[in-house]
Formats: sequence, structure tokens, C-alpha cells
Amino acid sequence: MTAIALTIAGSDSGGGAGIQADLKTFSALGVYGASVLTAITAQSTLGVSAVEDVSASMIDAQMKAVLSDLDVNAIKIGMLSREDTIRTVADGLQQYAGPVVLDPVMVATSGDRLLRDDAVAALKSLLMPRVTLITPNLFEAAILTGLPVAETHADVVWQAEQLRIEGAAAVLIKGGHGGGIDCVDVLLTDRNTFHEFRYPRLQTINDHGTGCTLSAAIAAQLAHGHDLLTSVAIAKDYLHEALAAGRFLAVGHGHGPVHHFFAQWPAPRDLSLQTDRVSMGSKEQAGTKAG
Repeated sequence: MTAIALTIAGSDSGGGAGIQADLKTFSALGVYGASVLTAITAQSTLGVSAVEDVSASMIDAQMKAVLSDLDVNAIKIGMLSREDTIRTVADGLQQYAGPVVLDPVMVATSGDRLLRDDAVAALKSLLMPRVTLITPNLFEAAILTGLPVAETHADVVWQAEQLRIEGAAAVLIKGGHGGGIDCVDVLLTDRNTFHEFRYPRLQTINDHGTGCTLSAAIAAQLAHGHDLLTSVAIAKDYLHEALAAGRFLAVGHGHGPVHHFFAQWPAPRDLSLQTDRVSMGSKEQAGTKAG
């Protein structure tokens, strides 16, 4: 059996996030990737300069074409940007019974806003109750709950519980934007069960697309038939290795990508390059950010 995953997301012309990152992740993890394009971004390691939405009718046509032919084992949803797109995707999922991972992409690593304010309510009401897992970062969790950005572990737990109350089946709040020597993600799988994923925080500016990569990696493991907890654990290991290896990539002049194919073609381990890339980013601490 061929494991197949579908990504429904926007395109990143720089190749580090969005559809491109998802398909790279699927391939690196032994999954055949299909795609539904929701938006086109003019984007590079320096930021997003333009966004053009794909029409709702075309999104619907893409979903029908893929789901009517391929035996899709898992779906990852990324950038949706507007309410019409969210409604179209939600309608298209009505006949799909498999696992769905929703990465509520609201802000790119560069700081560019990727989800319109009026679309947040639609995301919460139409998609959040429909998916298997939602993977917000600290800023996205705050927007979704209407609470201040979490500063403590207790804050993170409280916000995860609020998202469960509002309809999410499971919540993974990513700690990449937090402080401390470790990056800590918190997974709530039911009202009483929390799991922590703790990794040393890495100094690198090659952190573009980390959120996309993590959610795609979780979807890939679900497509392989793993349960949710196992899928998140394997995906977290993969992302940490991709971030670590990405420090040695020289791609662009801003926030470069993680190294999706570190196991297939190791990047030259040039320590001087690593030092230069860290200093360019003012020694930004990288974790699981949404790209």
C-alpha cells in the first residue's frame, strides 16, 4: 500500500514553506504527496511581497479531482487566508473520513499576516471541530482564544483547554516563540491527557517553514497509520533534525529553510557558515514557527 497525504495550502515561491515545504516533507518521510493550492505568494527568505488567492471554484475542483481518484490517508491544511476559502475547504471535507491536521497559518516567520481578521471566526466554527489536530503557535493560540500570548506553562495548558472546549479534538501548542533554553510543545489529546515535547532551542535563522514542516510531518505519520501521539513524537524528532541540519544551508539572504532532506543529502557542515548565518539573524532562537 502506498501512503498518500494531501496538502491544502498556499504556495511559497521561495520554496521554504507552504505547499513546497509540505511536499518536501512528505517525500522525505516516504509518503506520496498531492496538493490543493489555495493561494499564490510572492515570497522569499526576506518576506512576503504579494499574495493572490485562488478562486473558491478552483479550490473545490482541485479537492474533488484528488479525493475522487486518490486514496488519501491523511490531509494537512495550511494557509487559507479568507473566509470563502475556509468554507470551500470545509465543504470539501464532508465526504472525507480520514485524519486531518490543521496548521492555522496566520503569520509567516517573517511577520507577514497570512490570515484575514474576518476569517478567524470561520476557521474556528467551520474547520476546527472537523479536524483531528490543530497546531497553533503561541501567537496563533492567543488569537484563537482571545487571550494574551501565553508566558507560562500554565497559560499554554489553559489555552489548549479553551480550544478543546471550543471544539478542537486535539491541540498541539508550539513553543518555538517562547523563551528558555528548551523549546517545549504541549499536546492535549483529551480533557485530562497532556504530553510535553521538549528539545534544546537552536540558534539559527534558517527557520522558515517550521510550522508547515511539523504539521506536514504529523500528517505523513498519520498517513503511515500511526496513532496521533506517535505521529507527533516522530514528527517532532524529524523537525528538530531538519532545523539542526538547516543551520548549514546557504539559501537566500534572510530566514532560510530547514533542511527537509537531511537524511538523503547532508549539507556541508561548514562551521564558519553556521556562525555567519546565526549572526545575520541576531542570534534568533528557532523553534516550531509557522512558515
